[in-house]
Amino acid sequence: MPEPRAKVHHRNRVIGTLRDEIAIMIEGELSDPRIGLCHVTEVVLAPGGKSAKVFVSVEGDEETEISTREGLMAARAYIRTEIRDRMGVRHIPELSFVIDRSEKLTARVDELLTRTRKRVRKAEQ
Repeated sequence: MPEPRAKVHHRNRVIGTLRDEIAIMIEGELSDPRIGLCHVTEVVLAPGGKSAKVFVSVEGDEETEISTREGLMAARAYIRTEIRDRMGVRHIPELSFVIDRSEKLTARVDELLTRTRKRVRKAEQ
């Protein structure tokens, strides 16, 4: 039985387009002062396509992350309207923005591993 490649391909194209368009809007079109320096890391589309989680990595402290998320949540109706006009489709998924802390966590884990390696080297000497 053949795979339903068309659905998977279409879904991946929608996810890619959403990611690109939202990133472009965040970089230059949104003028909310609450939105700090950030970029879209991933978009996860729900199985039915009715909703999407947009993961955003924010440069700065936790307060900046919170204010950026609030600004993005306030602008999501504008973002959906613009995406609908640009893509030329009827239905755009409901967007929810989530702060992506994976880069910071990865850096912290790397730092801890480096410390552990240094301790092991000192203990061996």
